[in-house]
Amino acid sequence: AMTTLRPFTCDDLFTYNEVNTDVLTETFNLNFYLGYLATWPEYFTTATSPGGTTMGYVMGKAEGRGSNWHGHVTAVTVAPSYRRIGLAKLLMHELESISQELHDGYFVDLFVRKSNVNAIAMYEGLGYATYRIVLDYYSGEEDALDMRKALRRDPEKKSMVPLPKPVHPWELGDDFS
Repeated sequence: AMTTLRPFTCDDLFTYNEVNTDVLTETFNLNFYLGYLATWPEYFTTATSPGGTTMGYVMGKAEGRGSNWHGHVTAVTVAPSYRRIGLAKLLMHELESISQELHDGYFVDLFVRKSNVNAIAMYEGLGYATYRIVLDYYSGEEDALDMRKALRRDPEKKSMVPLPKPVHPWELGDDFS
């Protein structure tokens, strides 16, 4: 069976509930998804089965200035029945390619719950490393790992050198201005 990657459309918002069932998955409001779709449509990809079922999706954006110009993974999610077949890796490669080829970013970054060991292991397998810990990032209750992967524009991987101490969520904005 073949998986199809295609641009996410507004109609897909009616099919993603089956995908967003995991307690580790952030579910955003409709305006949030529509805002991303309108602003960064190239970063919003859905994976469908041969029968047209939504298997998963990835959404992200390009942000930052100067050597902090990068792609950001806002969400990568796979429906429980389609996990462990490499779909999240396929979606991540799609976002990385967009960040490198269309936006010429220095790196791709993402935030992941410190307790989500399966996701962390997958990201490490894809070449991501922890750049910093963000204290109480998730609902003020759980720390996040800010993980990064250098792209072609950063051959020395300077963007991945870890920070020596954790940061708070309100300190995040300073890095990208």
